[in-house]
Amino acid sequence: MATRRARCSKCGRAILVPIELENYGYSTSITMICSGCNSQGFSQQPNYPFLNNNNAPPPPAYGRRQSWPQTPMAPQYSMTPPSPYGNKRAVLFGISYGSHANSLKGSLNDVHSMKYFLTQKLGFPTDSIRMLTDEPGERNPMRIPTKYNMRMAMRWLVEGCQPGDSLVLHFSGHGSREVDYSMDEVDGYDEAICPVDYESEGKILDDEINATIVRPLPHGSKLHAVIDTCFSGTVLDLPFMCRVNRKGYYGWEDHRNPRAAYKGTRGGLAVCISACDDDGSAADTSAFSGMESAGALTYSFIQAMQVERRLTYGQLLNAMRSTIRGAREEYGPNNQQYVMDNRQQYAHEPQLSCSEKFDIYSKPIAM
Repeated sequence: MATRRARCSKCGRAILVPIELENYGYSTSITMICSGCNSQGFSQQPNYPFLNNNNAPPPPAYGRRQSWPQTPMAPQYSMTPPSPYGNKRAVLFGISYGSHANSLKGSLNDVHSMKYFLTQKLGFPTDSIRMLTDEPGERNPMRIPTKYNMRMAMRWLVEGCQPGDSLVLHFSGHGSREVDYSMDEVDGYDEAICPVDYESEGKILDDEINATIVRPLPHGSKLHAVIDTCFSGTVLDLPFMCRVNRKGYYGWEDHRNPRAAYKGTRGGLAVCISACDDDGSAADTSAFSGMESAGALTYSFIQAMQVERRLTYGQLLNAMRSTIRGAREEYGPNNQQYVMDNRQQYAHEPQLSCSEKFDIYSKPIAM
């Protein structure tokens, strides 16, 4: 009898379903006995995220991704995320997009480096960090960075947020731009991040990110987002954008739109450190270590924060830009302003946006 692979809706275990049963009106769900949980549940057709999509917008399609790895006999995983606790919490997204033309070599290294930095240097409890990656060895379906899981993780991050809480969001993967039909963007485009299944499920727009993790922040809480992706300047849709020139002078741009929805917090502080401007590009590179690939933003952020523990935001930006410019001069073609990987050259210029204006050279970073 011909079969197809499906997953038990109770425990997520891969099971085989007779195709003949689908000819009798059961193509959506089929009642089966799962050998893993010994319960009568419904198996659902697996969701393969990289099916061809004729309307897929940029970044370019990655083609068909390999199917999810088979679930081992043990252990079994809870389908319910842990309850958030503690006043320091973080969500880390690292997406490599498989072995395809536009895959990223450094994204997985980035999130592991960020987790080490948060736990070993900043005192974040390991149990208070949720890390979602598409690593080949990842078996827990709740830890795969699908659009649904990423949405749930961001909601988890701010759930029950109270004064004194310090939250961190880190994303390393592909970004994109979409035409802004709501007319609330200064440049006419929404910025977006790409989940592993973005072609079938869609991207996560800056409007949704703002509504999910920025607006709920109460007075006395703070959120730091480190977004290592293309087109990321205003990906949190924060009201103010800091522009710093080569001499270190800065000014705040007001991105508030009186005709659009409120984009600030409920009194908390939201800060976004992004890899480039809204029309800029970012890439992973081995220029820093000479060996393993890493996102230029993630690498320079962690390096600067480890060298000086009481940095101001202005000092952080200057240190990051200095690190990246040094790599450009050493590895760029004819000393041009580029960081190189083995495929292309991408301009990097870290950006700072925030829910409020402040003196970037006197306000210390507190994570």
